[in-house]
This record gives sequence, C-alpha cells and structure tokens, in this order.
Amino acid sequence: MDRPRPYTVDVTSALKPGVNTISVGVTKTLTNTLANSRNKILPSGWAGPGRTGHPAPASSHHRDPPGEDPMKRRSVLALGAAGAAAAALPWPSAAAAHQAGALKPFEAGAKFRWWWPHGLVDPVEIAREIDQIADAGFAGMEIQDVHHSIRGGVDLDPAGHGWGTRPWRDAVEAALRQARKRGVTIDLAVGPSWPAAVPGITPESPAAAKELVHTVTPFTGGITAPVDTSVFAVQIARLVSGTTLDPASVQTITPVGGQVQVTVGEGNWLLFTYTVRGSGQEPEGGPHTDPDSYVVDHFSRAGTTAIIDAWNELVLTRSIRTLLRDAGGDLFEDSLELETDWTLWTPDMPAEFAKRTGTDLLPLLPILLNPKGKYLYSFAADPTNHARDAFNQVLSDLYHENHLIPLRDFAHSLGLKLRAQPYGLSTDAIRSATLLDVAESESLGFKNLDDYRVLAAARDMAGKKVLSCEAAAYANGAYSTTWNKVLQTMGSVFAGGVNQAVLHGFAYKDAPGAAWPGFAAFSPYNGNGIGYAEAWGPRQPTWRHARDVSGWFARTQEVLQTGTARADLVFFRQKGWTATGIGAPWATNDGIPIGWTHGFADEASLSLPAAKVRDGRLGPPRYKAMILDGDAFRGKDHTLSVRGAQQLLSFARKGLPTIVIGNWSDVHPAELQPLLQQLLALPVVRNVADQTGIPAALEELGVKRDVEYARSSLMTVRRVDGDDDYYYLANARHAENRVIPAIDHDVWLTTESRSSVPVVINAWTGAREGIAHERDGHRVRLRVALQPGQSRLIAFERRRVPVPSRTFTDVAPVTTPWELEVEDWQPSGVTKHQVTLTELVPWSAIPELADVSGIGRYRTTITAASPTTALLDLGKVVDTCRVRLNGRRLPPIDVLAPVADLRLRRGVNTIEVEVATTLLNRLRTTSPSVFGIAARQAYGLLGPVTLRYYR
Repeated sequence: MDRPRPYTVDVTSALKPGVNTISVGVTKTLTNTLANSRNKILPSGWAGPGRTGHPAPASSHHRDPPGEDPMKRRSVLALGAAGAAAAALPWPSAAAAHQAGALKPFEAGAKFRWWWPHGLVDPVEIAREIDQIADAGFAGMEIQDVHHSIRGGVDLDPAGHGWGTRPWRDAVEAALRQARKRGVTIDLAVGPSWPAAVPGITPESPAAAKELVHTVTPFTGGITAPVDTSVFAVQIARLVSGTTLDPASVQTITPVGGQVQVTVGEGNWLLFTYTVRGSGQEPEGGPHTDPDSYVVDHFSRAGTTAIIDAWNELVLTRSIRTLLRDAGGDLFEDSLELETDWTLWTPDMPAEFAKRTGTDLLPLLPILLNPKGKYLYSFAADPTNHARDAFNQVLSDLYHENHLIPLRDFAHSLGLKLRAQPYGLSTDAIRSATLLDVAESESLGFKNLDDYRVLAAARDMAGKKVLSCEAAAYANGAYSTTWNKVLQTMGSVFAGGVNQAVLHGFAYKDAPGAAWPGFAAFSPYNGNGIGYAEAWGPRQPTWRHARDVSGWFARTQEVLQTGTARADLVFFRQKGWTATGIGAPWATNDGIPIGWTHGFADEASLSLPAAKVRDGRLGPPRYKAMILDGDAFRGKDHTLSVRGAQQLLSFARKGLPTIVIGNWSDVHPAELQPLLQQLLALPVVRNVADQTGIPAALEELGVKRDVEYARSSLMTVRRVDGDDDYYYLANARHAENRVIPAIDHDVWLTTESRSSVPVVINAWTGAREGIAHERDGHRVRLRVALQPGQSRLIAFERRRVPVPSRTFTDVAPVTTPWELEVEDWQPSGVTKHQVTLTELVPWSAIPELADVSGIGRYRTTITAASPTTALLDLGKVVDTCRVRLNGRRLPPIDVLAPVADLRLRRGVNTIEVEVATTLLNRLRTTSPSVFGIAARQAYGLLGPVTLRYYR
C-alpha cells in the first residue's frame, strides 16, 4: 500500500541565481549501473564524490534537537540520500538517448516474465519489445506461452502458431537476435505454460504423468467381486474405527479368473483395488499445441526424455542453438503444480521404494492414498507418518535423479542454466536448491520470509550465487499495481535472501479479442475477474519512470549477489519442504527483531562438501550455532534420520555450538538413542525445555549476533567479499499482510576489517557518501531511519568517502497554488486537462479527473531571497514521480521516500512534479465488465509538500 510521509532521500541539483523551477518528470533517464570490483562497488562510469569535481553529497534529514545524542546527530546522516554529484550528470530523455545510441540495460537488473499468445506474434514487434525492455534498464525476459485471458485459446490457432511451431520458432529467434544486440538475456520455459508438458505424448504414454486410482468397497464376513485386468493390486484391510485401519490386517489378494473371493473374520472390512493410469493433466490455460500437450512424469527418465526430444524436434534449430549460447540465460521450469483427483504416482514406485527403504510398499498403500492432497486412512499405530514421509522422500529422490539432474545437464549442453521452482509437493526443496543452477521462489505463493530463507540457505551452502523470485504477482492486481507496492514487497523479499527478481510480467502488445490497452495474459482471468498483476510496458503510464525503478533493482541485486552470505544461526529441518509458512518461530518473534539472522539446513545440505566446521563455524554462511527441535511438520515429533543425527554429532564434536530443544528421551528410531545421548553430553551443547530458552543458551555458549539493535522491524542481510562487508538493511515485514511502522534507531554492524569505513550506496542513483559512525574493534555503530518497506545499501571498504553535513534552518509548507496539466490516456489517444489547485487532492476528488489515468505535471513557483538549499518533501505520491527544478530534471528519487534536494536561485524558482499512475481508473470506464468492481485509486501528488531549508 502507498505510505504517507516517507523518509527523505536526497538528490541534489545545482541551482542558478534567481528563480528555480522544480519538476518531476517522466522521461527516461540514463542511470548508472553498479560495477563490482575487488574492493568496492561503484556505479559504472562513476568516480564517486570527491573524484568528479562536483560538490560532495549531503544526507542529513533532521534538525538537531537540543540535548540530542551526538552519535544520533552524526549518524542520522548515514542512510539518507544520494550524492550531489549525481545531479550534476545529464539525465537525457529516451529520445535524446536514442540519438546518441540506445540506452543500456543494467547487468544485474531484474527480469520480466514475457507473456506471449504463443506464436501469434510478429518478429518485428518482438524486437521492438526487446528494445523497450533494454531501454528501461531491465536485464532480460523469460518467454512464457500464457493466455488465460483468452477463453479457450481457440483464436490463437495452436496448430498454426502454437508452442514449437514455425512462427513460434521465428519469434524466439527474433527475440534472441535482438537480445544479443541489446545485451539482455532470453530465458525459455521447458514447455508451453506449466507444469512441464510436451506435445506428442498421450496420457497413457510412459512419459506422461501418472495417478493411482482406487476403489473402496466395505464388507463383512466375506466378499466376491469382479476385478478388471487393468488393476494393479487388490487388498483388504480391517477398519478399527472411523478411517483407522489395523496394519496387521492388510493383505494383498491375487485375482483368480477375473475376480477376487475373500472370507474374513469379524469386524468391518474394506476391499481396495488400485489401477495405474495417465492423469491426463494438461498445462495451464490451453490449448497450446496441436496435438494437445500433456504433463510429463516428473519422477521417471521417460518424462524428462520426452521434454528433451520435443526440444530437439520442435525448438532447437541450428540458428537457435547458436543464439542460445550468445543470448540465452535460463531454461526455466515453474513450480510442481502436479494435479490429480487421485494419488500421484510413477510406475517404478514399488520397486524404487523397496530398493531405497528396504520395505515392501504394498502393505502401506491404504495409508498412502491421497486424492486431491487429502489422506483417507491411517494405521492405528505410529508408522503412518513415517511411511508417508518415506514415500515422499522416494518421490523427491526420483524427482531429483530422473528430472532435475538430467534437465540441468541438458540445459548446460545448450549453454543455459537451469532455473526452477522446486516446490508444490512434499519434496526436499533444500536438496533441489543445491542441485539447481538457480532456485526460484515466488512472492504470491510463499507465506512468509522463512519460506525464502529455506532456499537461500541451501543456495549458500551449495556455493550458488542467485536465489530468484517470481515477483509481484497480486490477485486482482491487474492494471492497479503500483511500483510503491512492488518495492514494499521486494524490500522484504530481499531481506529473506532473494537476490534476483523476475517481475510478473511484461505482456506482448496484442492478441485476438484483446481490448485496450492490449493483450494481458491474466486479465480478464479465465474469462472473468480482474486477474493477476501485471501487464507492464509502455501501455502503463508509470513505464515513463521504469528506468528509475530498474536502477533500484539492479543496484540492490548487485550488492546482494556480491561475495558470500553470512548468518548467525542455522535451524535443522527434518524435511526440506518450503512454501509451507512453517519456519523458526523464535527467530521470527524474538530473534530477528533484535538483529539475529538465520538459515535452515537438512541432511541433504549438510552432506555437501562445504558443510564443514572451521573455528567453530559451519559452512560458507559461517553459522555460529545449530538449533535442533522436533519435526515442525509432524507435531514436533522427536525424530530425525540416523545420518542427520550423525552429522549433528560430528559438527558438535568439531566445536559447533548446538542447542537441542525439548526432551528427546522418546527419540526414535531406537538407533538414535545413543547418538542423542552422546550429542547432549558434549560441552558445546545445551538442552533447553522450549524455544524461550534459546537466548540464555546462546549467551552461555558465547554466541553473539553480527547485528544488534533495539527491538524493531529492521531486517538485515550481510555479504562478505574478502575484507569488504556489504549490508542490506530493510524495514521489512515477515508476511505480506503485516503492518510495520517507520524506524529510526542506532544499529551495530560487524565487519571483517577493523579499519573499513561505511559508505551508503544510493540504490536509486548509484551515488555514494560516507556515514557518521563510531567504531569499536570489528563493530560499527550508525543510525538507521527507514519508512515501511524501505531499504539501504551499506558497503564497508577501506577507501574513505566524505561524510556530508548540513544544518536545517527552517521548515515551510508549500502553500502556493499548483497548476496541474494531465495527459488523459484513453483508447482513442491522449487528451489533456488543465486544472488549478489551491490544495492538493486526489484526482478522484476532481470531477474532470475522477476517471482519468495517465501523466500529471504539477507546477508551482517559490521565491528565494538569496541562493539557498532545501529538501523538497513531496509527502504521499501515487504512483511514481520525477522532479524538475527550473526546467532541469533531477536524478531519480525513492518511490517510498519522495524527497528531492534543491539548490534554489535568488528570485522565482519553478518546481515541476511529474506523477505517473496506473490504468485502473480509466479501465473502470472502458472495460466496466472487468474493472467496474474496483474502487478508484487516489492518484496524484497528495502531499503535504514541505521545504526544509538547510545550509
């Protein structure tokens, strides 16, 4: 949501004598990308303050109150703003930039999912859209054949233009050629839409997804029943009560002459029959191909082979193979949304289960029946959950061995990386993330930040670089999603360990039946409903400011991809599941709010070569302590694998502090008893009754956190590169629906070097400035002030950067009238409105603007008696904005903290604030059947606008 009274971020511009005009513009800017060097991160082509001849930047935002702590007064400069030098650079419009040469994308920038109505696209338009993305500063596109907004997809001609057809390949080739030219990358999905599916197989093909269909017939005394020849197995079991079965009663019956005949003792009995068949699942939003595509078996080699064969036959022309090596990025697979009305299955499951567990699967079948994700029966004894866990673990192993690894190898053969969302089923996502080149999460499907940390910790232990996120998909958010909301979401997601955003999404220009403003993959959604965000691109008024936003993403991601991650604590997981919302409650409620950081590990990640203890620290994240609790997914059951127990014992023996939560005297299986006793007897191990005992145990063990502050909503990520430290600080929320306040307090940060100096990297401009701080050995104290969702980048390096300083002399509201000129975007084109405002109100409160979406330019003048400097605080703005002073556009300003730094000339100064909106308010009138249910958004410069004069 849009927040009032954002924290200031300074962008300084040289002011002339006399009248100065401030404007917020919408033309594209030439921003600077971060260049990563051994000892520092700098904007590309940017020497930094003190090396360009421009004035040093200033960053304080507060008058010093009487009696204020001098540390607070000094360090409040720390996290404020961009440097003055940034403002001295030219900021050309897109047109001017093209005259001098096309704008370049940011190397570490965010990507877009690129929605295509499969091959019904024009290669010329495809190249044009690549230019639009590159000019806006984004780093790449992920081609997705998705068209839920077109009912049935029949108008898209899957036979002539579907996935894998000649027109589709021509468009892919055009995209790759233009991407190579513009320096962006193209990612391709493994098949049309999701889950992974290909044409050329039928539901009964060995490569197609399978399900276990069952029947249940109650009987007493005995039963004679016909059995079809397709039946895989027939069983009987006695009901104890309700849906509880006696495990000793389960018997597998062999049919004779096409029927079974059984006589039993007393009690209520059930006759089960099981048949294996194709699930018939098709990819989302079809049809995409002719013949139809069917989802492959993700647990068999046959399924993966079918994908590779389809690529070799339908996708990989000689030119596409060559272009993939030049401009290809990732081979991408979406989450494991394998759906069936019955029980998910793979034909080799009985043999694989026996081989991997040493147990016959058949006697367990009744308690494994799981139609639509709901278990039907359980045993009247403990093994129920353990049998289900064993079944899921075998599925997980088959998914890794038969699907992820061969698909990864195939991607590598093409010069691509494999990026995938390894969740959606009860599979070990931690192990998946260690195998993938790039694991991906999603901001819509993940329930809290610990869902991200599960994958981030696996990435770090495996020595991988990137954790991606399918970012900013919101239900009913189509054409109403603001960048303000996106940045608040991603500010928190990055705090969970993500360091790459794949934004959802950029829509191809048009498709059959699409209404203004063009094709949008999810709006309307399946023929009705507003649908999911978003259809970014030039159709959106806010696209005028997209390069400002892309710069923020690129600089933030560059820092978060630098060096290696560090964290304080690691929580052991009996299962590597994620997207569950189940995390570490103590860390969420008590640890993070005072500075503790953490990750998660399971048996798979602790088996990696890097999972070694050195100097009492574990792995590349240098975890300082391991925490073991009962199985969070099984009611805190005191169990773990024997191998997992051996790992924990080995780590503790090598000096890793370990905290065991709860009474494990009932630990099982029995082989764990002596291992747990040995673990608990070690001097570096503490046993506490519950999670409230964690702080005292950490204190006893001498474990201290890297970051320390008074309780707040601040969250941190630390990256270390040699002797240099990089911190991402965010005023973040653990879950999307939480409300958080602004923060302003001191923070202690730990550094590798005892002499490095903190520097703020402005994520919006790339400018750098020093921070007032206090050092105590390896710890540095500074001040942090952040609005909800806002973040800061701090680098610790040896090169000193000047610390700016300013004294505020006066604060004055801007009460002069504003002249407002509005570009009204409509299907017929753009019309203009002129309004004079004596007070700032939303467009929805102005009759002639109530249903208008577009670009608004607010102009006013202020008079300065002499040349002076001031911060222009815009208050609340919906959505993005740019500022001009006396016709000169200022550098980008923080969407979550719209404050510009001005140098006013003597006399009259003109200020212009350009505001860009979503399209919702206009679509309410042009497409009322879809968008009429939505309330108008409050657009515009809403204020209050103030000037804070300083010297």
